[in-house]
Amino acid sequence: MVGRWGRNLHRGRPGQEGCPPRSRPSNTQQPRRKGPASTLPARATRPPHELLAVFRALFDTRNEGEILRLAMDHVSAVGPYRAEAGYLRVQGHLVPSPQDGPNRASAVDRTVRELTGQDGPVAVPGRSWGRALALRGPGGLHGYLVVTSRSRPTHVQHFLLATLVRLTAAALSVAVAHRRQQEDALELHRLRRERANLQQRLICLIVEAGHQRAVHGALAEVAASGGGEEAITSALHELTGFPVLVEDRFGRLRSWTGPGRLDPYPEPDPARHEEMLQGVARRGGPVRIKDRLIAVIRPRGEVLGVLALVDPRDDADEYTVFALEHAATSLALELSHLRHLAEVELRLHRELVDDLLVGTDEASAYARSEAFGHDLHRIQYVVVVQWRSRTSDDAFAQTVSRAASAVGMPSLVTRRSDHVVLVAEGRPDGLALYETLARETGTPDGTIGVSARCDTPGGIPVRYQEALRALEVRRRSRSRYGMTFFDDLGLYRILGPGNDYQELEGFVREWLGQLVDYDGRHRATLVETLCRYFDCGGNYAETAESLAIHRSTLRYRLQRIREISGHDLTDVEDRLNLQVATRVWKIMLGGHG
Repeated sequence: MVGRWGRNLHRGRPGQEGCPPRSRPSNTQQPRRKGPASTLPARATRPPHELLAVFRALFDTRNEGEILRLAMDHVSAVGPYRAEAGYLRVQGHLVPSPQDGPNRASAVDRTVRELTGQDGPVAVPGRSWGRALALRGPGGLHGYLVVTSRSRPTHVQHFLLATLVRLTAAALSVAVAHRRQQEDALELHRLRRERANLQQRLICLIVEAGHQRAVHGALAEVAASGGGEEAITSALHELTGFPVLVEDRFGRLRSWTGPGRLDPYPEPDPARHEEMLQGVARRGGPVRIKDRLIAVIRPRGEVLGVLALVDPRDDADEYTVFALEHAATSLALELSHLRHLAEVELRLHRELVDDLLVGTDEASAYARSEAFGHDLHRIQYVVVVQWRSRTSDDAFAQTVSRAASAVGMPSLVTRRSDHVVLVAEGRPDGLALYETLARETGTPDGTIGVSARCDTPGGIPVRYQEALRALEVRRRSRSRYGMTFFDDLGLYRILGPGNDYQELEGFVREWLGQLVDYDGRHRATLVETLCRYFDCGGNYAETAESLAIHRSTLRYRLQRIREISGHDLTDVEDRLNLQVATRVWKIMLGGHG
């Protein structure tokens, strides 16, 4: 305590251990009276104003432990008492307080816990009197104060002790009420803050739900109206305000909605594009890559392309991401539906083309082709496509069909084990189909053979063989990749289907028989060397380089060819017949003896 009362507390009381008894001045001493009052010692109590200071101090603090400590420290102010222990009720259990207070005997501790809220005697060695005094208030038991004395207290001392106990209990009640009031205030503040957060969350949910309804409504309206890819991207552009683009599986632009379209659109790098697709697909949602927010269009796990928003300033929020995700889902359904229709149409086309290639009724062929919008009454060409890096599956057949449409070549499409077949209206335009397919596939390693014109459906089987022959000649030529027309084969046209293979084999045997036999016996390649020599126009350097041998080795082989075959390569007639024979051997006989 601060002030005079605090200083008095620390000076000690007269008669207390370590403090001399206080003596009245000699002129004020009175003779001790006999009777009951004479049982009160002169130091029994402190002056009333000092006791009031103790009582006031109990109510000046709101800490329950501090209140109990004050009561224990000043219990001797009301009589010859000593505080042995103090307990506070915490969550239904009696807890010693203060923790650093007097040492408690286990017997005292056990006795207090067995009193169950009532006052009771306690036994402490060396003390003739001891009580455990319950500190009760309106809210129930607050704790205990254990007090002992060397002698039995007088009636006045007992009264003062009881008053201290009641005031301590009252102070504890006030402190408990204050603490609960603070806890209630904190709880009320927490509830108000939680209510404000819930209100803010509710507002956000209402806004989010409104945005989601707008997205669902816009995309549902597009679906109900039968809108396709352009309608979906237009709706996404209106919902977000960002330019929207769609790329195909290989990174080529399909559509762009909004400002800022790149012209020309950059050609994709196949390896980097594939790496990007795999990275976005692994993350499972829209991903930012540079200035774009990208979502993969992937129905049933198959990637059909990407839908992207152009956002160079990174302004897209969660509502934009939500709209992009749902637009990607709608676009995936649309593209999947289109692909299914294309597969059905391709299958029906294939059945018709398969019948045309083997020969079918012309009336039926005309009727079926008209159902697909294809006019068989016009001049037709058979086109055969083979690409080294692509298998001839439905996907490649669709790629070839799209490329043909892109170059203005309406076609019916089917596929074989290693090539795709088109029955096209009108003569193909130069190398346009080959160049378009090279861009679509990302590689020029492809060969195309085109037949002569066909005036009726009945001539298509023969024209198919011509297209195959043009393809084969191109594949076995020095420049094996590109597009070859049967009309341009010249001499090679006589090597086509319909000729007598036995006669051709005899011709080859006449001019190359000895070389073929020699190669078979010695595992040599003299016939192949002669073929390559003619393919290179008789140029020693090019021939040696193409065979990966030294020029001296080439000269040795050519000399052996002259010796074994008996033909002179410098003779014009022999040279022509040998060159034709090597072509027949390679093209018609497949390079076999």
